[in-house]
Amino acid sequence: MRIAFFSSKSYDEEFFRRANAPYGFDFRFLQPHLDRHTAALAEGADAVCAFVNDRLDADTLSVLHDLGVNLVALRCAGFNQVDLAQADALGICVVRVPAYSPHAVAEHTLALLLALNRRIHRAHNRVREGNFSLDGLMGVDIHGLTAGVVGAGRIGLNVVRILRGFGCNVLVHDARPVPEVAGLGAQEASLERLWAEADIVTLHCPLTPDTFHLVNADVVGRMKPGLMLINTSRGALIDTRAVIAGLKSEHIGALGLDVYEEESELFFQDLSGKVIQDDVFARLMTFPNVLITGHQGFFTRDALQNIAETTLENIRAIRDGEDCDNRVTSDVVRPPGVRSGTR
Repeated sequence: MRIAFFSSKSYDEEFFRRANAPYGFDFRFLQPHLDRHTAALAEGADAVCAFVNDRLDADTLSVLHDLGVNLVALRCAGFNQVDLAQADALGICVVRVPAYSPHAVAEHTLALLLALNRRIHRAHNRVREGNFSLDGLMGVDIHGLTAGVVGAGRIGLNVVRILRGFGCNVLVHDARPVPEVAGLGAQEASLERLWAEADIVTLHCPLTPDTFHLVNADVVGRMKPGLMLINTSRGALIDTRAVIAGLKSEHIGALGLDVYEEESELFFQDLSGKVIQDDVFARLMTFPNVLITGHQGFFTRDALQNIAETTLENIRAIRDGEDCDNRVTSDVVRPPGVRSGTR
């Protein structure tokens, strides 16, 4: 089985080669993103392995089909970057990694929360310059605050556990009833109540037509003034311009992001010597109460090992004609045209 990896980094090669011992697949690691212009690089491959910012639209899939590629293995949980209807029509199978480490993303969520609250990013820069003044670095006790968790999958529930350990009152909203919530000492709540009461809101829901720009101008206006907003899930859950307006009015007290709705042109590459062309992102970076990381919530050794092992086992199952629980098809709804980072 010949597999072409797109958007590959040195750590992808390290973990996939290590996990390949039982399989003996033939790998080709390619740095470019996968799209209709680069798809020809997969010539000779039986499958492509793609990541969050690769673009598998109808044109790209058609090129892959003409090359004889019949399998797309996503090394991520999200699949909104794939035109699943076109994949089904062309007979291209799509598989993903639905769960690789819910602890990694949950822990990164709390890292952003704590760093923002205690201004760790600002304090670090000051100390490096010999400035030990505490002015402007005051936080609040997390204990006793009300936190709202939107999405109660594996990651969301882990965030609930951690927040309860900090002594927070936790409100949880999910599209379905989640019995585990009560057992963790949290409360299920409507979005309206969560927006109004939460001092901290953290997003862990999938990206669907119903959740696209879930946090918009109307919602920002209904949120508790001065709240902290964290998103480590899907970039397009947030209308970035609406959140910028909330930051300018100080209705939003702090913002932590590990994903961004237009991240495909930014994240996972070194742009330190270039001018950032995204004016919206550049505006976000001007706020002292905004902390952004480049989609690294998943980035632990445990998660990368699980991603590699699950991806290769998905490929083996499809090659051998077995059922694969991690296959996704066009009956799974996604918002058209949304290409933001996924988990």
